[in-house]
Amino acid sequence: MTAIAQSAYMTQRHTRALLRQPWFVAITLVQPFVWLFLFGQLFKGVTEIPGFAAGPSYLDYLLPGVVVMTAMFSSGWSGMGTIDDIERGLMDRYLVGPVHRSSLIVGRVAHEGVSLVIQSLVIGGIGLLLGAHLDGGILGFAVLVLAAILLAFSFASLSNAFALVLRQRESVIGINQFMVLPLTFLSAAFLPLALAPDWIETFARFNPVNWAVEAGREALLADADWSLIVPRLVALTVVAAICAGLATRAFRSYQRSV
Repeated sequence: MTAIAQSAYMTQRHTRALLRQPWFVAITLVQPFVWLFLFGQLFKGVTEIPGFAAGPSYLDYLLPGVVVMTAMFSSGWSGMGTIDDIERGLMDRYLVGPVHRSSLIVGRVAHEGVSLVIQSLVIGGIGLLLGAHLDGGILGFAVLVLAAILLAFSFASLSNAFALVLRQRESVIGINQFMVLPLTFLSAAFLPLALAPDWIETFARFNPVNWAVEAGREALLADADWSLIVPRLVALTVVAAICAGLATRAFRSYQRSV
């Protein structure tokens, strides 16, 4: 119970720190709108390409991709907060105090989940205003958010692991960009894989980003195929657990070095 309570406290701490930066909060909420509006307008004609069987509009197809992409971009920066704590000496103070060690990572990762829920609700609301159809209803949208949260947990854990090992902002930023952009475009976030080269389609089968996009997109359909959704959610859970294990090992390594 102590670990849970302290993890909740650390989550609140990171959330309060975020709310003290109103401009950053505004950008965080506006950025998904820019993606949804600009990409929706730029690529809306692709639905006329033969073989693009993806619902009544490109906006319907794009919305799950934007939610997942938001999860990746937001959680990938999680390690920057860890580096701040290290540089200001807060991490060392926590380590010599009666703080449950797991809460230092769990709280930061959980904060990414809370932020993503808010961002996802904003994206969903904007999507409805722009004319998107969420035929899967509240349950379907909840599954989309769940898939995005599981992916965010994975990226946040990796980001914190890199921060604890490398302890340099430039390195964490470089690795984040190296992972996020290729994994996004090697998925069905923007276009059906049937229109992509065979090698991209093959890579996407093993891409967690694609699993999240496909699970969320299928859940938003009126007649969702749960035999497609459930295995992808299970796979995302496994990946999140593996990444959490890597973050734990990195944290133990950091403890031994200080």
